[in-house]
Amino acid sequence: MTGTSTVNHRQAHAWNGPLGRHWADHHRRFDTMLGEADEALFAAAAIGPGDRVLDIGCGAGATTRAAALLAAPGHAVGVDISAPLVDRARARTAQEGVPNAAYQLGDVQAHPFPPGVFDVAISRGGVMFFEDHVTAFANVARALRPRGRLAFVCPRRPDPDSEEVTALSLFARRLAEGSAYRAGQGPAAPDPDAQAAHTAMASLSEPYRVHAVLHRSFTDIAVNPVDIHTHWGDSPADAVDFLLSRAPARSVPSATRALLEDTLRPYATPRGVRTRAGVWLVTALRRDDAGA
Repeated sequence: MTGTSTVNHRQAHAWNGPLGRHWADHHRRFDTMLGEADEALFAAAAIGPGDRVLDIGCGAGATTRAAALLAAPGHAVGVDISAPLVDRARARTAQEGVPNAAYQLGDVQAHPFPPGVFDVAISRGGVMFFEDHVTAFANVARALRPRGRLAFVCPRRPDPDSEEVTALSLFARRLAEGSAYRAGQGPAAPDPDAQAAHTAMASLSEPYRVHAVLHRSFTDIAVNPVDIHTHWGDSPADAVDFLLSRAPARSVPSATRALLEDTLRPYATPRGVRTRAGVWLVTALRRDDAGA
């Protein structure tokens, strides 16, 4: 990576390959899928005029642009390990004309931030992917001014009976049972990049773990549950298109596709196909001695 050291080679490989390109190509869908967490995140971050904001794992930059608008005449800098997503973020920011939002390609754990240059750090689902959370958050703390604010959202461990688990488990089972493969081939081998990302998603799903990785560099740590709805598509057919796009090589017969749409139909609302889910809203302040 240009301009920084990369220590998280597993995630760098994943997010600079097909997984990262898929997120970049479908960035609007992912932003809509996760967007209901934004209200809680930005309320907690309390970004004000003149603030200097760091957006950790900024993806295609939707949260960076929102932070920049709140911070003007300050600025927001998004950092992500994925070149496809950073390229998309830059293109979208130029299209939307947000002059005080900028992006850097880098591994936040090792990125050489100047000390004390940010007032607040935010992340919407980006901090789970660190290789070493303690080291990464220490680096974020050094980039914040003393008593600088940290606010992020990350997934809670889902209830096995939750809407999201119920819907996606049934979807996966029906897809596996009904998918057609080329003659002589069995089910496709699991994608190691997707598996690595899925495993990392749960790395901060327990509050004790959040406290453990933050307490050396931050104080006033609060971990609060927030209930949201995940948006999968405008209709069951649209949601199936999105979910199948993550495995484009898989051939799905029309009968199976109809079953998949039926799986999601109970969650169709006037606002789209939505399932209840839960995240943690985490806030903290940089310790005065964190940069020592």
